[in-house]
Amino acid sequence: MAETLKRPPFDPELEAALTLLSEQMPTTFTVEMIPMLRQGMPGLDVSVDDSLAAAGVERRDVTIPGHDGDEIQVSVLRRQGSTGVGPGIYHTHGGGMIIGDRFTGLDLLLAWITELDAVAVTVEYRLAPEFPDPYPVRDCYAGLVWTAEHAEELGIDPDRLIIAGGSAGGGLAAGVALIARDEGGPALAGQVLICPMLDDRDQTVSTRQIDGVGVWDRGSNVTGWSALLGDRRGTDDVSIYAAPARAADLSGLPPAFIDCGSAEVFRDEDVAYATALWAAGVQAELHVWPGGFHGFDMMAPHSVLAKAARAARDSWVARALGV
Repeated sequence: MAETLKRPPFDPELEAALTLLSEQMPTTFTVEMIPMLRQGMPGLDVSVDDSLAAAGVERRDVTIPGHDGDEIQVSVLRRQGSTGVGPGIYHTHGGGMIIGDRFTGLDLLLAWITELDAVAVTVEYRLAPEFPDPYPVRDCYAGLVWTAEHAEELGIDPDRLIIAGGSAGGGLAAGVALIARDEGGPALAGQVLICPMLDDRDQTVSTRQIDGVGVWDRGSNVTGWSALLGDRRGTDDVSIYAAPARAADLSGLPPAFIDCGSAEVFRDEDVAYATALWAAGVQAELHVWPGGFHGFDMMAPHSVLAKAARAARDSWVARALGV
């Protein structure tokens, strides 16, 4: 890899949080670490049931057909006591394609469920390297199709259904939106791409700047993409659904919200994706938060920058859902 470039500074408040995070998680994830990472890291475990109960959200797990008809699981989340029909959020979780589960990023969904009376469906897609591309994105698409087909039963207004995901989940959300466009799938009212993982080619300035520092650095990104794509990573043999940054035509996609930090690997590919959406005549809102590291809003939620980022995102979601 080329020499690391000078990077934008971390926000001072977030830099202090990074110091604490460095004691709990590695800067660079390697393939050998995947089993340990899947077991969870000390200090980062959160009880799903406790979080849901505290927020007043009820959960129902459903087994559905995934890619090639194999069984996968989704969880349907809604506000306790909620009845009738409301907006829907289909969620694809983060974790670099290699870790995480359908409750990763749960905190981001809870406010939309409780404050907007939305029904959320979050999918347990299969992870690389055991299940390489196209399993993750095709599992996610199968879950979206199931959600749309069962919208009435779930209490979802099909005209107010959006897709949302962070990091790898943001890349999967973008890929699912492309599949839905190309294959005549469910109509989406919007796509929320939170610091999305979009480009396997490892060629941007920001990937060279965030190498050996921060959260999900260049080495981690290479690990994730290599697990997903194997020897195809960086070659011409990569689908736009796996790596949406490769798509030459973004016309006909739903409106997008994209955000990232100025000090993270995904900055340049996220800005480029928003620019390409505008060029294709698609509405997009883009935020690059100064001094933000990858996932800062989840890992340092009480910071000033995180509160601003969440407020902007929540506002966009409310408008997209017509609430």
